[in-house]
Amino acid sequence: MHRMRAVALLGATITMGLVTGVFALFAHTIMPGLKRTDDHTFVAAFQSIDRAIVNPWFMATGFAGALVLNVAALLAGRGTAALPWIAVALGLYLIAVVVTVAINVPLNDAIKAAGDPDRIHDLAAVRERFDESRWAAWNLVRVVTATGAFACLTWALVLYGRATA
Repeated sequence: MHRMRAVALLGATITMGLVTGVFALFAHTIMPGLKRTDDHTFVAAFQSIDRAIVNPWFMATGFAGALVLNVAALLAGRGTAALPWIAVALGLYLIAVVVTVAINVPLNDAIKAAGDPDRIHDLAAVRERFDESRWAAWNLVRVVTATGAFACLTWALVLYGRATA
């Protein structure tokens, strides 16, 4: 059980760090960079980025992996001082998951459904309907909650390490 707890908690912490980095990268680099582009570039680039991010690597080592490993860490961490921190991390990450599924993914899907940017007659309208300010604001919620979850898991690792030293 000791090894399973360690592996689950370490895996949850690593994957949470990775997914937090992705959310943060969108906040401080990708969206500000795209904001400065023309409508065609914005729509084409965002569509391309969104198609690329939905892949087995990101899902396993980031988005879904963080959720699965956080649940595993919670189950394995019963009876330890780390458990409350793991539970808070899971709660915070669940907020990020709900925001992703309820807000960011529908906006992503809508901009992809607009079709090939070379065939769209009113790219400005597509970009306006996408509402990049809304997308970015809710992404900041994901950044904050995922960062909080990562911090909680990091502290849970410290507590777990102290208990097993």
